[in-house]
Amino acid sequence: MQNTLQTLLGVTIAIFMAGSLLEMGLKLDLRKATSAFADIRFMLTALVWSFAIGPALAVLLAKIVPLAEPYALGLILLGLAPCAPFVPLLSEKAGADLNHVAAYLLLASVGTLIALPLAIPVLAPQLSADARTIARPLVFFIALPLAIGIGIRLAASHFAEKAHPIVKKITGVDIAIMLAIVMVLYWRDFLGAIGSFAMATQILYYCLLAVGAYALAFGLSHEKRSALVLGLCTRNVGAAAAPLLSVPSSDRRAMVMCIMAVFVTFVVGFATAHLLGRSDPARKPVAGSG
Repeated sequence: MQNTLQTLLGVTIAIFMAGSLLEMGLKLDLRKATSAFADIRFMLTALVWSFAIGPALAVLLAKIVPLAEPYALGLILLGLAPCAPFVPLLSEKAGADLNHVAAYLLLASVGTLIALPLAIPVLAPQLSADARTIARPLVFFIALPLAIGIGIRLAASHFAEKAHPIVKKITGVDIAIMLAIVMVLYWRDFLGAIGSFAMATQILYYCLLAVGAYALAFGLSHEKRSALVLGLCTRNVGAAAAPLLSVPSSDRRAMVMCIMAVFVTFVVGFATAHLLGRSDPARKPVAGSG
């Protein structure tokens, strides 16, 4: 029974990754993303915060906070996988520029595909996996579905609009099944994580990234900062968990840390979008207008 559920979990995580990225590709307006790529200041800021400061902060917290090694590994993996696929849903609420959100989604997806295989042997040698082993699931379950989704949207946008809600519904059902299997397999591990600083460290990590990026993104408007912050304070959990699926001998607690990020990402992401929306200068009433 345990082995069957473990196999089913691997299948549901694979569907979750592929479905999320296919859904993103079907909805991603490549023309909008391309126009934002010309914003050099934004792209360089996003690149530095996502793949230099973000991973460095994860490593620093893993060393400072008394985390067990598997939880620290999970945090480092999450640090290398910015931007959840559902970030566009938060954009309007946060007052973020949709073009820059689209550009950041593409940058984060491609960057994660490159950064994880190269950085893990250096930052997390305990995972004992080479770059090829780590890259394989990322190519099949992230790069390929995203490319297929973008290709369909470019070739047949009307079909992409019709297919998107179907893919979204299937992915949603899969997520529910995946979380149910996780609770059956890992409920003892989740209880064991209480008092381990695992969840608190995750929340601290996301909040430090969000506050730091918004405060230090000099020269960017609120709309562009919001696009950046939403990507940084959410994580692509499927991409972070993918290397653990490639190494069957990895400690279960590292997977628990990644699965925990599903809940933390939703809560922190929606809370951050709400706060960004409230601080949007375009939505504040003009003094004396009443």
